[in-house]
Amino acid sequence: MIRQALDLVIDNVSMYKSLDGFENQAAMYKIVGKTLLFFGLLVLLLAVLMGIFMYFMRQTIIVMSRLIEYDIRKEVFDHYEKLSLSFYKRNNTGDLMSRITEDVSKVRMYIGPAVLYAINLTSLFILVIYSMLSVSVELTLYSLLPLPFLSISIYYVSSLINKKSEEIQIQLATLNSTSQEVYSGIRVVKSYVQEIPMVKFFAGQSDIYKDKSMGLAKINALFFPLMLLLIGASTILTVYMGGIQVTKGNITPGNIAEFVIYVNMLTWPVTAIGWIASIVQQAAASQKRINEFLDTKPDIINPVIDPIPIQGEIAFNNVTFVYPDTGIKAVDRVSFNLKKGQKMAIIGKTGSGKTTIADLLLRMYDVSEGSITIDQKDIRKLDLYNIRQKIGYVPQDVFLFSDTIAGNVSFGRKSSTQEEIEEFTKYAAVYDDIVNLPEGFKTMVGERGVTLSGGQKQRVSIARALIKRPDIVILDDCLSAVDTTTEQQILGYLDNALSDKTTIIITHRIYSMLNFDKIIVLEDGHIAEAGTHEELLKNKGFYYDMFEQQRFEEENSHK
Repeated sequence: MIRQALDLVIDNVSMYKSLDGFENQAAMYKIVGKTLLFFGLLVLLLAVLMGIFMYFMRQTIIVMSRLIEYDIRKEVFDHYEKLSLSFYKRNNTGDLMSRITEDVSKVRMYIGPAVLYAINLTSLFILVIYSMLSVSVELTLYSLLPLPFLSISIYYVSSLINKKSEEIQIQLATLNSTSQEVYSGIRVVKSYVQEIPMVKFFAGQSDIYKDKSMGLAKINALFFPLMLLLIGASTILTVYMGGIQVTKGNITPGNIAEFVIYVNMLTWPVTAIGWIASIVQQAAASQKRINEFLDTKPDIINPVIDPIPIQGEIAFNNVTFVYPDTGIKAVDRVSFNLKKGQKMAIIGKTGSGKTTIADLLLRMYDVSEGSITIDQKDIRKLDLYNIRQKIGYVPQDVFLFSDTIAGNVSFGRKSSTQEEIEEFTKYAAVYDDIVNLPEGFKTMVGERGVTLSGGQKQRVSIARALIKRPDIVILDDCLSAVDTTTEQQILGYLDNALSDKTTIIITHRIYSMLNFDKIIVLEDGHIAEAGTHEELLKNKGFYYDMFEQQRFEEENSHK
């Protein structure tokens, strides 16, 4: 259209001049004006039409890529939740985060912009090159001569940019990790007066990040000038060689304008070739990482969905467990039976396998040998989620979410009312501590519960486990950070409230207030002693020594 309009103007200008002094000149002026107005409106209409179709094209492909990104991210997160504890011990958090963020985003760039521009590139190339060749083969070759160099240059520069970007991302991750560690361990940093050394270390890491970023900025500074140079060279060649063709009478002046527009139309698609190639490479690597992760099968699989009631009868039958990654035998031929409502204490030194027994009962791992039964049924054949729902577990390493105190307590049972939350925090002897806080139960506990003391975190965790109203309760050294008075208050409640619930208490201390039906002493993964409190005292073994030492410490503390 532009070519025809320009040719019309050039042809009619000379004719208009030749009619100088004639009456027909004014009539011709009106005809040419109307024709140009028609061409102008037609070009404007075509531009609007192109914009409308481009809008729908982007709506189709880019929006589709965002929806696929949403689906992939959900699928990755869902798969994370299915994987076993052993997977999380093998992989660091930073790598897991990068798969669900960076890798998914790079795949989206491939199925969105890369596909969009690839289709645009192919269709535009076919249409434009065909139109150019139909006018002049020679001028087409001259016009397109710089474009392959542009594409190769862009590919090379894009590769450099990607390499630099990856280095910057790695260094940024190092900066983030350093910052996170300092913020989390600020108490240790301050107590050891290490503020200045940490600032110097961070400044050194920041300098590395700055140098890498400056390197990327220099490459980016070459990117656009190079692109403009080669596009300009193509336009100059088109005008120069087109002018020669016009003088020979092979083409019209309008063809030169037409070719200049064609060259500019091809500039971005040709530039995008290198960019698309780079995106495809990155997406292939990212998709491979995602596929490897999604192909990882969870070690623990739920065999059946059968949410039946649980009575709480537990039996360990000659159970042996070896950690799959380290090969350490944590539990060695352990056997015991607990009837509904019985209480058992597991006592032993650090590393004796106490916490592993809790993990096995929750089926965080499957036993290497032997079997564990609940209500005389192997837990590997029971509904996994039903078992965990019926067990109230307070872990040794207390974890609270960045939420309100009420939110952390109700995590045990989402349907809990405010009255129930308050009731169970009273049972856990933490109610008074909470109401004295400025915002009470609406107080945000901060990351990992950093705003609460160790004892408060333990008691909130106890309330969270008890509000589930579980049939089996496992308390793993959950009173180590509370004072004696609070401990007695909690134990007094537990003795009454847990009278009809099967309870396992893992501890380093001997709780004389609780009447245990069984006590087992673990040593190097096997049961060294087993019996009641009185029976174990008569044996005068590890339990007796521990009891005497604890009594001696308590007597001295009262003096």
